[in-house]
Amino acid sequence: MMIEIRKAGFVNKGAELMLYAVLEKMKKEFPDAKFCMVPSASAPYEKRIVLGFYQKVNLWKKGIRFGNLVYMVPKKLRDRYGLVMDSEVDIVLDAAGFSYSDQWGKGSTAELASSAKSWKKNGAKVVLLPQALGPYESAINKSSIKKAVENIDLIFARERISYEYITNAVGKRDNIKLAPDFTNLIEGIVPDDFDANTNRFCIVPNYRMIDKTSKEQSEAYLPFMITCARYLLEKDQKPFILVHEGANDLMLANKINDAVDGKLNIIKEAHPLKIKGILGVCEGTIGSRFHGLVSALSQGVPSLATGWSHKYKMLFEDYGFADGLLDVTASKEEVHKKIDLIIDEANKSKIKNIIESRSIELKKLSEQMWDDVMRVLRD
Repeated sequence: MMIEIRKAGFVNKGAELMLYAVLEKMKKEFPDAKFCMVPSASAPYEKRIVLGFYQKVNLWKKGIRFGNLVYMVPKKLRDRYGLVMDSEVDIVLDAAGFSYSDQWGKGSTAELASSAKSWKKNGAKVVLLPQALGPYESAINKSSIKKAVENIDLIFARERISYEYITNAVGKRDNIKLAPDFTNLIEGIVPDDFDANTNRFCIVPNYRMIDKTSKEQSEAYLPFMITCARYLLEKDQKPFILVHEGANDLMLANKINDAVDGKLNIIKEAHPLKIKGILGVCEGTIGSRFHGLVSALSQGVPSLATGWSHKYKMLFEDYGFADGLLDVTASKEEVHKKIDLIIDEANKSKIKNIIESRSIELKKLSEQMWDDVMRVLRD
């Protein structure tokens, strides 16, 4: 059996965490399966080979598929170099996270529609794992997602708004379901050299709050994060910055730290399971990275968030803590009140109990999601 995992890579730590979560589940259910992935800048060879991935051939140029040209290469030679064709894939698991939406243009959704038709023709089982979907105001994207849905066995919207976006576009269907982010089930690893006594409250910046928001929000984001850092230092919460991914996030981390005279530790951890482990032993977090927030909340860590799409609002609704969302344009007094919610012991205890209770329920829903997936794959 050959299983393709799509849209999960190694540069985005959230995508990598999803990759590990998928591999853990699928290897348990199908121990003899082989896995393949399309080579990309976010999934380089040296990373893929460590996890044993074959190379899925999938060449696109201006919306035209050229991958089938590799059929001219003899199969014996393709096998020698670990090359896998579309027709050789039995299962396709899409872990995009957030890709099929007007916010990302028309290319991703159009590619999904074309690929889904090909997978259907080849007899592969196809599942879109829980992810943010929509909106689909664009006529092109609405048409593309309709075509995709017709050829996909099972689609999971990650929260209520995503479910509404896709069902408004294509109608309610038996193959479209609702399920939470599935990385809540995977266990984190606390690094041996992490000191939880000196690094108690985690700040996780996200450059997407600069390049994916309005001018007003973009300009307010860095001063807002600096305000948070200063107040946490003033309250002796022992804050530190965790770089969840990328040079741009590190740049923000350095600017925040410079503004508080270098009083913050900056931790750059490459392994997604260790990032989750660190977040799990913190007293609290203020973050803007979606999967950083999932990692914290799913382990019962009181958290505050800023976000650039509907997925952040829905995440905190799922965990029963809608007040955890922060407006980067809010006054200092408002920001301080929000932070007080999760550092005041009485409030913190109540919030923690709510989050932990919701986490148990959401994990049950994730297990149910995998049960639904396995029924489709074994049918």
